[in-house]
Amino acid sequence: MTIRAWAVTTALVAALLECVPGVPVPVLVPAGLWLLLGAPALLFHGLTGRVLSTRDGRALVGLGLSVAGALALLLAVNTLLPALGVARPLERVPLALASALYVVALAGVSAWRASAGWRSLLPRRPLRASRPRAARPAGLAPVTALGGLVLALCVAGPVRLDNGLGGGVAVTALVGITGLLALLLVRRGRYATGVLELGLWCAGAGVLLLTSLRGWYITGHDIQREYEVFRLAADSGRWDIAAFRDPYNACLSITLLPAALTRLTGVPGTYVFKVLLPLLFALTPVLVYRSVRNRAPQIVALLSAVYLMMFPTFFTDMTFLGRQEVAFFLLGCAMVVVTDTGLPSGRRLLFTVLVAGIVLSHYSTTYVLVVVLALALAADLAWRLTVRLRRRPAAGRGFLTWWMVVATALAAYVWSGPVTHTTGQLHRTVALTARELTGRSTDTASSDVSYSLFSGAPVSADQRLADYRAEIVRQTGRGRAQGDYLPLKTVDAYTTPVVGQQANLPLTAAGRVLEDAGVDVPAANGLLRAGAAALLQVLLLVGLALAVWPRRTRRPRARPGFRPSRDQVTLSLGMLGVIALLTVLPQLSVDYGVLRAFQQGLFIYAPFVAGASLWVFRWARRWAVPAACALALGLLLDLTGVVPKMLGGYPAQLHLANSGQYYDIYFVHPEERTAIRWVQGRASEAQRADVQSEVQTDRYTFSRLQSLIRGRTQNDIFPVLVGSRTYVFLGTTTVTKGEATTFYRGDLVTYRYPLGLLDVTKNKLYSNGGAEVYR
Repeated sequence: MTIRAWAVTTALVAALLECVPGVPVPVLVPAGLWLLLGAPALLFHGLTGRVLSTRDGRALVGLGLSVAGALALLLAVNTLLPALGVARPLERVPLALASALYVVALAGVSAWRASAGWRSLLPRRPLRASRPRAARPAGLAPVTALGGLVLALCVAGPVRLDNGLGGGVAVTALVGITGLLALLLVRRGRYATGVLELGLWCAGAGVLLLTSLRGWYITGHDIQREYEVFRLAADSGRWDIAAFRDPYNACLSITLLPAALTRLTGVPGTYVFKVLLPLLFALTPVLVYRSVRNRAPQIVALLSAVYLMMFPTFFTDMTFLGRQEVAFFLLGCAMVVVTDTGLPSGRRLLFTVLVAGIVLSHYSTTYVLVVVLALALAADLAWRLTVRLRRRPAAGRGFLTWWMVVATALAAYVWSGPVTHTTGQLHRTVALTARELTGRSTDTASSDVSYSLFSGAPVSADQRLADYRAEIVRQTGRGRAQGDYLPLKTVDAYTTPVVGQQANLPLTAAGRVLEDAGVDVPAANGLLRAGAAALLQVLLLVGLALAVWPRRTRRPRARPGFRPSRDQVTLSLGMLGVIALLTVLPQLSVDYGVLRAFQQGLFIYAPFVAGASLWVFRWARRWAVPAACALALGLLLDLTGVVPKMLGGYPAQLHLANSGQYYDIYFVHPEERTAIRWVQGRASEAQRADVQSEVQTDRYTFSRLQSLIRGRTQNDIFPVLVGSRTYVFLGTTTVTKGEATTFYRGDLVTYRYPLGLLDVTKNKLYSNGGAEVYR
């Protein structure tokens, strides 16, 4: 049986299982994943055979095409089936039948591609001498064993924390991940490529699961709103942008894709977001490895993957950004296409298809990518002009062309504009940025900018809270005059002092030993974090400088470890241009943080960081590679929180402790759930849109989605926002610690909440020791 026939047969069997009622979830999970993603990925693997030159590259890009194709398929099903009388196209049977037909169609295209007529359109692929395959790839057993142990620890760690136990297992998991990566680095010359990639996936998945599995419910920032637009589509059985015109609802990666996954696999939506999407995103280190390996030695490729994983945004925020997880996965696939020059035919078209998937997945990633491509194309033209002026041999044609940039920008415009009408945020950002450029606005930037080497003085938390209060007072002036909000005279009688720095963990025994030796452990922890941020930027600039202005020397170790392609250099320059814009323009840094942009940039310029780390240690000669590996693994241990946890003297992190800022803000406690159910049973449908709270929970829809649809611009308990007739819901942190946190211009600001204000102006209706309700 051919691969095409096998893919079609298994897909039809999976579709049949989906249509049979009563099939248990353990059977539906593999059937649904294979039908929607697996079988198409296998067929795409064959279709990309004349575009990509490596087997693993074809497999990874095939899965990327499968994800992009699933978005297009689900959009077509959601659009066409209602016209044929199917009111709920996102149910299991319609999805299963449509997916099966899609697989059959792909198989037909694959068969046509294999025909002589199609092959004549493409250049012949050089035949390679067949080599006998080993029964088992080298290193499979130890990597599988250690990777499996790491994943088990990374599941047990957050589960123990969720049950109120300590974070020792989570710390052990991170140490195990570091050991796994050290094994891959040490044995890189003996292990097969697939084994190295398996180890990288296990490491990436472990790091992500430590955060994504925190809490028994949806935990995090953006993921709360993402989950609600998913439920809007899943509960109605159809995605309708008119039901909630918002950029989040226009991201098919968090509406149609999870809705189809939960229907076809039977996995609850909570775990689609907490498990399935992170496991897909865990392939990004593998994609970075593959894209860099196309142009660089193995050590540079492995270190590039490690630098991607060690960046704090990867393991602290990405699991709360499901739409960006999918978009970044597709971006990684696109970079594999960019760097694979073995078989150049069809690469530009393949890249454009993957970018179209990004457009459907996440608006901000798309906008950043459009600017990066435009700047990279300009850099490439400048490069070619410089070569011509110096009368050197003409530079070859770069990968990027004008039509690729135009096609990406046009796709972004059509999807966000005429199709979904969700460009409101973009128009606001552009308008405010224009005001900044013309000097008509002096707003402050996000605090993320402070990590940049070229940033100015950071804005204090007191100033940030004062600016927030002033803006809210302006926005609510008319409503306050009409009696919708508490009088300012009453509110001003109560202060909201900013809580200082987050409380540090107590010093451990090791930390006390260092303290006795004269080391200021809290200061040292802060210095290490700030130093790591500066070091990454310095390595990036050094790596790019060595690539653009290579030093002429007889010593080969003076090179940064690899010869980057011109496309890698120009794309990196384009990404640096975007980061520069985010640094100097405050509104851009607020709407798309510098840290998220740097994380996106690592898909492009990670090899320059890795190469520069090897170049810095060139003086060590034979020890240069071990030193560069030790640096990367040491940064990983520090940035993931292992070193601060073992020493103390640093704020707690969500994936390692039941305390800290993210825990206080996003972790949902049983008392809060009980209080939420009480309010749901007491408040009328109209009153549920007037519940003010900071509590983030997947079932608290009456204070999230419904209020957004009704037009509420704020959902906060900040005193000047408290309504005169609204319910006020206080979560565990406010009740037990007397603190509340607001989010303004990209920053979290924690302040002391004036509970006396509520006691004077409202009645306490409910209290259970961990939550209170006033009205």
